[in-house]
Amino acid sequence: MKKGKDGIYCKYVKGTLARILAIIGLILFCWLYGIIAILIKIDDPKGPVIFKQQRIGKGGKVYWIYKFRSMRVGAEHMGSGVYSDNKDSRVTRIGKFLRATSLDEIPQLWNIAKGDLVFIGYRSPLTYHPWEWDEYTEEQRRMFDIKPGITGWTQVNGRKTVEWNRRIELNVWYAENVSFLLDIKILFMTVFKVFSNADNENVGETVKK
Repeated sequence: MKKGKDGIYCKYVKGTLARILAIIGLILFCWLYGIIAILIKIDDPKGPVIFKQQRIGKGGKVYWIYKFRSMRVGAEHMGSGVYSDNKDSRVTRIGKFLRATSLDEIPQLWNIAKGDLVFIGYRSPLTYHPWEWDEYTEEQRRMFDIKPGITGWTQVNGRKTVEWNRRIELNVWYAENVSFLLDIKILFMTVFKVFSNADNENVGETVKK
């Protein structure tokens, strides 16, 4: 199959397969969602179970991403507004576990089923971080030629230890080289990263302009 964002795999197969698998996942793991929801409410009953936030997706389109809430209500308006590490005081007790295991991400199966995301792409940035849409260069915007994903090439090559300009460079490279075999490689590398909890903390300045 042809590589890159214009290939048959990226244009037709990848999104369709992702939606099918997401729907299956939503059905198979409904029992797990219930357990996590109960634990969240026990730990911090004042807030909602699901946290939603606006992100930038394919073509610069803004959409709502869904996660299990792992931080206290209003955390995005406290401090930098961006999660730092597992010592972040805004993270709830169950939230630390959800983030360490990446279980906070599973409501994004709904985003995949809707067509906002695929499993492997680039981590869609906030509308204001690392910067606003108008501040991305033409070269940087090439990463938005494809759909974002739950994991991606950047996540298996440093994850949160990588400064944002470098993250975008990695995302652009992926957008130009996406293929079935590359996605399989990223999938296996992601599994290792999740189980080892590697590179899951910001260790320095993540945005340099």
